[in-house]
Amino acid sequence: MWVYECHKMDFTKAGKLESQNEVQQPQQPTKGTSFFRTCFNGLNALSGVGILSIPYALAQGGWLSLLLLFLVAVLCWYTGLLLRRCMDTHPLIKTYPDIVEFLILEGDNLDKLFPNTAFKVAGLKIRGKQAFVMLTSLIVLPTTWLKSLALLAYVSAGGVLASFILVICIFWVGAVDKVGFHENDSVLNLKGMPIAISMFAFCYCGHAVFPTLCSSMKDRSKFSKVLLVCFITSTINYGSMAVMGYLMFGEHLKSQVTLNLPIKKMSTKIAIYTTLINPLTKYAIITAPITTAIEETSLFRNSRSLSILIRTALVISTVIVALTIPFFGYVMAFIGSFLSVTASMLLPCLCYLKLNKAARKMGLELIIIVAILMAGLFIGVVGTFTSIKQIVNHL
Repeated sequence: MWVYECHKMDFTKAGKLESQNEVQQPQQPTKGTSFFRTCFNGLNALSGVGILSIPYALAQGGWLSLLLLFLVAVLCWYTGLLLRRCMDTHPLIKTYPDIVEFLILEGDNLDKLFPNTAFKVAGLKIRGKQAFVMLTSLIVLPTTWLKSLALLAYVSAGGVLASFILVICIFWVGAVDKVGFHENDSVLNLKGMPIAISMFAFCYCGHAVFPTLCSSMKDRSKFSKVLLVCFITSTINYGSMAVMGYLMFGEHLKSQVTLNLPIKKMSTKIAIYTTLINPLTKYAIITAPITTAIEETSLFRNSRSLSILIRTALVISTVIVALTIPFFGYVMAFIGSFLSVTASMLLPCLCYLKLNKAARKMGLELIIIVAILMAGLFIGVVGTFTSIKQIVNHL
């Protein structure tokens, strides 16, 4: 009995000492992406190819539709905050809403710079936009093999810089190259409103990337500040581009504002080359959620060769879609109204209501969430129908 008590006392002391050691043990610094690098990745995801079509969207809806751009920005920022509250407890469905758009964009702009270009592959002659889509996919492929978001932040910084340079070039074309800001078209065009608001939704469809960015941060508590910085900066960039482009070309705007620019001007060439660089910096960050989700399964985990194979297959799949439906504006509207609304508005709200019982009680928060759901459903149904109709007509 005495021996048992001694052993019991020894174990008790040992347990206390072990607990004290655990408390006194210094915490190891958390590995992950810094606040500023996450901001670059977030801005790169939000400031996507939509910046080229934002003037076209404004031309479709008229000047008053610019208010809808700011409304969509606020709604998507709020749903980003809701998504942040759900990230730790519920895995959100991840999509890749605009990677196909990158390839179509590259094909359009390269074809403008180098018309009538063609090359042969295995005896098959490929020309025009199709040739440039395939060439772009080969260039962008190595960037998708990068797995570290800390490394991708450097690529994202180039994408953010390219977006700002593009806005400056458009301003230069209008102010210095004497294209002018003289167009003053319709105040409101209800017929084009579904396409306009679908494109606005496309511009803020970074939610599929947010869980990946948040989980990669050193300090996840700062992710809400990341969202605020990214949405404010992106909205200023989008708004500036929309107003300048619409004032310059009015109702004559094409689906990408770069296609309206006078080709012989140096500022135009800089704008187009910047546009070509921009998607190359975004492809990897947008595809990260899908590739990560696939690679985390037990079958593909810790296999570098299978990782490269998966990412290569993803690029090939987007090339096939881009070659099949090369209508930039309407594809963008379809993605914005269907995929983007689902990922950026509907799922975060539904997820939050599912996990937070207090949010289901009648109050201001519930009213806001229900309003977002109703707006998202309206945009999704009307925009999807309109964009599919336009795609079918062009096919």
